Amino acid sequence: MPIFTRRVRALAVTLAATAGLAVPMPAQAAPSKAFVALSDVAPSILQDIRYDTRHNFVGRRIDGYRQPLCILTRQAAEGLRKAQAELLRQGYTLKVYDCYRPQRAVDHFVRWAKDLADEKMKAEFYPDVAKDRLFADGYIAEKSGHSRGSTMDLTLVRLPPPFQRPYVPGEPLQACFAPRDQRFPDNTVDMGTGYDCFDPLAHTDNPAITGTARQHRDLLRSTMAAAGFRNLPEEWWHFTLNGEPFPDTYFDFPVSRGSLH
Repeated sequence: MPIFTRRVRALAVTLAATAGLAVPMPAQAAPSKAFVALSDVAPSILQDIRYDTRHNFVGRRIDGYRQPLCILTRQAAEGLRKAQAELLRQGYTLKVYDCYRPQRAVDHFVRWAKDLADEKMKAEFYPDVAKDRLFADGYIAEKSGHSRGSTMDLTLVRLPPPFQRPYVPGEPLQACFAPRDQRFPDNTVDMGTGYDCFDPLAHTDNPAITGTARQHRDLLRSTMAAAGFRNLPEEWWHFTLNGEPFPDTYFDFPVSRGSLH
């Protein structure tokens, strides 16, 4: 992309943010120096970028994910580095499932949700939710805070990280809220449900989550809060940086190192 074009688009983002406008940005690159690869800031954080794979609620690689890469605003990445330092002292590491999410990926989710015949991943991710309720119940929306670059989905892994086998497309699916030893064998600690579980049990403070899983949720939330992040109450894995730098801008550059400059 020509340097002049990049500068014009970066200026448009700044002006939109200043004016409080919600502006989708079709640019093929992130604003200069505003976004970073998390691995360059906090390389010890594990990455399992599910939307770059077929192991997600759609069942295919999502539009806009060209590499299994966590991209965040620089401020959000630095906040995660702080949280990671605290968790390492306690014998844990963070693992991210999703970070910046381009608008085209959100649009993919919306198209999928409207196709009521496509339920191939229902048994794992939304076994008790009718697909025609996904919008009304708030599981799918036309905008996502992830597209602003300072929201991420993450969990905890006990050190040293256990082996995690790859997902095999077409393998039998288990409900995301089944007992831990019956769910997909993620190498994370028990959080009471798997990632992207469309169920009330995924609500951070659901009283049915007790014991070790409750302790893990509380540890993740308190550590992230101390590092400057707030949790989405409906999803134990979802956090947003307080004072995010682009609160009203929804970006659409692809998830790729080539988008960073």
